[in-house]
Amino acid sequence: MRPAPLSEADHGDDDDLPVRFAKGDETALRELYDRYSGAVLHLAAATVGPAEAEDIVQATFVAAWQSRPSFDPDRGSLLGWLMTIARRRAVDHVRSRTRADRATDEARKATSEVADEAADHVVARIVIADELANLPLEQQRVLQLAFFDDLTHEQIVAATGLPLGTVKSHLRRGMARLRTRWEVDGAPFGP
Repeated sequence: MRPAPLSEADHGDDDDLPVRFAKGDETALRELYDRYSGAVLHLAAATVGPAEAEDIVQATFVAAWQSRPSFDPDRGSLLGWLMTIARRRAVDHVRSRTRADRATDEARKATSEVADEAADHVVARIVIADELANLPLEQQRVLQLAFFDDLTHEQIVAATGLPLGTVKSHLRRGMARLRTRWEVDGAPFGP
């Protein structure tokens, strides 16, 4: 663990670190890190926990270096400015983690709903996919655009370059063939 962080008062009034840092002096960045990383780590660990605190420290110092021209020593202390950046990074991290957890929960729910889907729906999908694969490619493409991509007749014409009458014929013949297959398999047509 690092030694206790020093406050800005411990460095005297003649400290030129803020000015050197704001001007882009890389040695000032190292001094800044050595001087204040302990304080930033403490804030980060209190906010996101020790496992992720090091990431917050790194993100804080990278952000501070990239935005150093915005630091104004007349408006506040370098430590205060760093702690503000660290707090923002920690809050962003917590929000991001919350969104990721929510997305994971939603994915789990969706997965369990799919797993609970009735067996006849799964069989129906297999039958449709199998029969679609047996259709001529042009007809297959038209049916996929209509039912899986939810395109209108006019949009299918634009996507394929086929005449409107051909698109409608392909849809009608394809649906008739699917209906015949469905009836042969003994299931009622439709979901």
